Amino acid sequence: MLDSFTPHGKHLIAGAWIASETTFTSDPASGPAHAYCVGTPDLVDAACKAAEEAFTTYGYSSREDRARFLNAIADEIEARGDAITLIGTQETGLPEARLNGERGRTTGQLRLFAEHILKGDYLDRRHDEALPDRQPLPRPDLKMLQRPIGPVAVFGASNFPLAFSTAGGDTAAALAAGCPVVVKGHSAHPGTGEIVAEAIAAAIESCGMPKGVFSLIQGGKRDVGQALVQHPLIKAVGFTGSLGGGRALFDLCAQRPEPIPFFGELGSVNPMFVLPEATKARGAEIGAGWAASLTMGAGQFCTNPGIAVIGTGPEGDAFVAAATEALTSAAPQTMLTDGIAQAYKDGKSRFDGRNAVRPLLTTDSEGRNAAPNLFETDADSYLQDHALGEEVFGPLGLVVRVTGPDDMLALASGFEGQLTATIHMDDGDTALGRRLAPVLERKAGRVLVNGFPTGVEVADAMVHGGPYPASTNFGATSVGTLSIRRFLRPVCYQNMPDALMPGDWG
Repeated sequence: MLDSFTPHGKHLIAGAWIASETTFTSDPASGPAHAYCVGTPDLVDAACKAAEEAFTTYGYSSREDRARFLNAIADEIEARGDAITLIGTQETGLPEARLNGERGRTTGQLRLFAEHILKGDYLDRRHDEALPDRQPLPRPDLKMLQRPIGPVAVFGASNFPLAFSTAGGDTAAALAAGCPVVVKGHSAHPGTGEIVAEAIAAAIESCGMPKGVFSLIQGGKRDVGQALVQHPLIKAVGFTGSLGGGRALFDLCAQRPEPIPFFGELGSVNPMFVLPEATKARGAEIGAGWAASLTMGAGQFCTNPGIAVIGTGPEGDAFVAAATEALTSAAPQTMLTDGIAQAYKDGKSRFDGRNAVRPLLTTDSEGRNAAPNLFETDADSYLQDHALGEEVFGPLGLVVRVTGPDDMLALASGFEGQLTATIHMDDGDTALGRRLAPVLERKAGRVLVNGFPTGVEVADAMVHGGPYPASTNFGATSVGTLSIRRFLRPVCYQNMPDALMPGDWG
């Protein structure tokens, strides 16, 4: 019965549910707490060795078999939909509609990758035929193909218990590429992770995949994460989380005897530029829309537009007034964890009492709830105070007022790397937009016009990444089919007969 669902709290290691001696207790927003086993470096070692063993067959499996496996995982997740929503809402405090939507996104990603690999374009096959009579030297026969890199470590995200966690985008992309996955589950939603792991285990069984193709290690302290990223059999890491935690893991990957790529998505303030003609025509409307985007999901999105850049004067004032009014009427929302709620309060305190910052709306958040806050500063003050540009994970906004186009361009140039940057413009803003767009494309992985960045479409053309500190690899994306390239590497085969080529060549 769904109303009596009780997790078993174990780790999944190569098809076996394994307990460990130490346990931790979950801290749900509502409903009962449960005990879960704590991960250990020994479990990491067992999972990684099983993943390497699985790679000897899974890495050479057919695209048809892997597509069937991905679709089976999606089917098994959907079959457990009610149980996932039940415990997911309890653990995270997210509303039922949000969890159901995120589950759809998760299964949609899996099916998208199944479709993508069947097309075969991602393999980037290239063939330079031999030219034995070429002078002054002959050319050998050269074939090139993208090949899976080996076992991949994935860290579950706190703010997306489904779409960026156990069977989320990183896992889907790695499995599609032919790479076994070892997941370190997030302690904010261990029950959700357990059910999804059960779905993957069922798909492994029904599709006859090697048991070590997937493992889930619950909980654990820093030694577990360190053991995972430094294990010699792990060949890449996918991570979504804080700048501090991600940077620490990134450094560990770089310090290995064999350094490996760390694909970390670390956060962003996602600046929004409201150009003069758009401000004049619909500044209040944009301000209200910004407030809605800022408070969506209690502001717990990596694409949350935390900064709005707009001109001084009465038209800019109308934008600020509308945003303030909308935020004032927004009710407090439950945050994902007590730690995230405290971090939000700490982030807000950075703005309190700062001479260059004017409070527009200040609230005192209580417990695990978060209420909106809004502040205002000018471009010069922002550029001189690095702390104003640090991400606050939650519904806090900063308005930066500029005196003209040159001020706006200087501010854009001063931003660090971002996941997104947004331009609100009308036809009369085209000349300024042409000056601004080249600056912003160097700063962000996704540049929007007349929209809000919350909500990331899972599609072929999507880029969810950006220059550091938004992510640790500006040439990669963690959303969309292009994300599969993180877990592939090009191999050139010289004078290799077709009989020895990987099956994907044919």
